[in-house]
Amino acid sequence: MKNSLNKILLSAAGMEALALRLPIGFILTAHGSQKLFGWFDGYGLEGTGQFMDTLGLHPGLLMALLAGSAEFFGGVALMLGLFTRLAAASCAITLLVALVIVHLGHGFFLDTHGIEYALALLSATTALLIMGGGSYSIDSYLVRQYFRSV
Repeated sequence: MKNSLNKILLSAAGMEALALRLPIGFILTAHGSQKLFGWFDGYGLEGTGQFMDTLGLHPGLLMALLAGSAEFFGGVALMLGLFTRLAAASCAITLLVALVIVHLGHGFFLDTHGIEYALALLSATTALLIMGGGSYSIDSYLVRQYFRSV
């Protein structure tokens, strides 16, 4: 168990991971808060659930809860560098679904609700999944304090 956690948390990245984690985590947290709480002119859980139902993602309320939670809590975890790879994976899966189900039929560019923005976020979360939280993260602290094999 200790070895598995060490592998999940350990990262050779440095400042580049922090430079990616902070803005991407902030963006995802804001988007998740729109879905879950209706903040920043979002639709909240019920409105997002109805939208998910129209997309064929049933039950819509559960799908909205899952997507909103992945974005909100995953985004917070990314900013902190806490279980970065797990947070990045949950966000990447959510973004992949959004890209395919919501944006794919609308072309490439953002002004037509195309894949451009979702693809950029998917790329960033995939990079974080690969590189981990880096040396400026809670993950790094946990490895140094508790999980490093002696």
